[in-house]
Amino acid sequence: MVWARRWGVPALVVVLLGQMAVAMVTTALRQTPTIDEPVYVGTAAVYLDEHSLRFNPEHPPLGKLVIAAGVLVADARLESGFGGDQTELGRRLLYESGNDPWRVMFWARLPVIVLTLAFGLVVFAFARELAGRAGALTALALYCLSPDVIAHGSLATLDVPAAGLVLTSAWLLWRARTRPRLYVPPAGGAFGAALATKMSVLPALPVLVVVAAVSVWCAGPRRVTRAVAGATVFALTACAAVWAAYLAVDPRLRWGPPQHIPAVGGLRGLAVQLLPLPEPFRDGMRLQFGLENRPWQGFLFGELYTGSLWYYLPVALLVKTPLGALALWAAGAVTVTALRPLRPAVPYLLAAPAVLLAAAMYGSRDFGTRYAVFLPMFLAVAAGCVVLVRWRWAPVVTGALVAFVAVSSLRTFPFYLPYSNEAFGGPERTRYRLHDSNVDWGQDLGRLADRLHERYRGERIWLVYKGAGVPAYYGIDARDPRRVPPDMVHGVLVVSDSAAAKATGRLAELVAGSTRIDQVGHSITIYRR
Repeated sequence: MVWARRWGVPALVVVLLGQMAVAMVTTALRQTPTIDEPVYVGTAAVYLDEHSLRFNPEHPPLGKLVIAAGVLVADARLESGFGGDQTELGRRLLYESGNDPWRVMFWARLPVIVLTLAFGLVVFAFARELAGRAGALTALALYCLSPDVIAHGSLATLDVPAAGLVLTSAWLLWRARTRPRLYVPPAGGAFGAALATKMSVLPALPVLVVVAAVSVWCAGPRRVTRAVAGATVFALTACAAVWAAYLAVDPRLRWGPPQHIPAVGGLRGLAVQLLPLPEPFRDGMRLQFGLENRPWQGFLFGELYTGSLWYYLPVALLVKTPLGALALWAAGAVTVTALRPLRPAVPYLLAAPAVLLAAAMYGSRDFGTRYAVFLPMFLAVAAGCVVLVRWRWAPVVTGALVAFVAVSSLRTFPFYLPYSNEAFGGPERTRYRLHDSNVDWGQDLGRLADRLHERYRGERIWLVYKGAGVPAYYGIDARDPRRVPPDMVHGVLVVSDSAAAKATGRLAELVAGSTRIDQVGHSITIYRR
């Protein structure tokens, strides 16, 4: 019993993080490059070789510097002075420079996997300070079993690193309530690191600046000047972290925009101009605003539309979050708000994700729940507080819901990107309701090659693939059916589900006139025509 009391909790932490590590490493090993990854990996290689910021300026460099650690280990070769665009850069690095794309992608993904596991420890620590060991284990279980966190934490992308750093900043600010001098500067540094990874976290800056002031105020003595000083230290440290990320790539900060930078007027333009951040960051913001002005297409519950829907992200989260987690998230948010001892944690746990979710809902790109991957992190901590409810069945119900989440998550292994919960039919039905990174982000090209070799060898293959991989590299000999008359398309027709969701004209006619015979990874459908 003594051993169990002393080592039981650490053992459970190791088990939960261990299963998450197995899930992410397995996923990373089996998936081909998703649409965004080659851009980030190629840019990381340029950072290492040329110390140049000219590629992918719409995103700050820190997340790609993390990825660069894996690219360095993989010893990926890339000719200097490449003159194409960033999409061509990724293809050149992975498929045209003598590198092994499987090896390069695994090592590029590994630093993000390690970082994702480290954020699990932040979830555990934050929840333990609020709700004790039982609450901490509940929170960690929800985090480690989240299909969205596993899916995007196993990719060389920026969403999970940025979200986890925002959570880390909020946790450090919570600790600053007792020792502000020790924790406010690293909290600012953590948020600055998040901002140096992805600009979409910027709306949380005013919230966390105010929270920093509140932390210093609570630490006493309660003086306005102390609170303002704490908020100032937080903001300045965050800005310094952004500057440090850019200077780490190029200490001389040479910058000539590699493409046309759109003009941004009004309050947006004024805000960008006044930011005390490097010019490449501000130009990146202008590029992001330009992207927001494009007429992107979305897909929701079988309907293809142009523009954005304000309710897209909430609906997508309902589809792609385990039912047990949804129940515990709601209960946790209510618990933190309702229980008097926990109310001081509301600004730290709920304010930043609420603002970030509102900003993401306002955005023009309805591409996936990865834009809200901070929710499974913050709300896992809130859910851990449910164990403090004074109801005798609370531990039993909480445990049952966590077990339900575990079953739902483990059943989808290793297909985490197309996950949807049982109320919406599971991962095999996600393609009828969502598209893009919710279902099919180009990750199953390698699995498709194996399936075609096993079951359809020697047959004529027609392929419409939506992704960044090169089919020929994986041994897929196929033609595009959209480039020939429909009556010439006979044999095996393979269509990425994201392409099928947005199909119009000839492709829609081809799919409608074919018989569905197989599927690969719940993201690619094979037809007979």
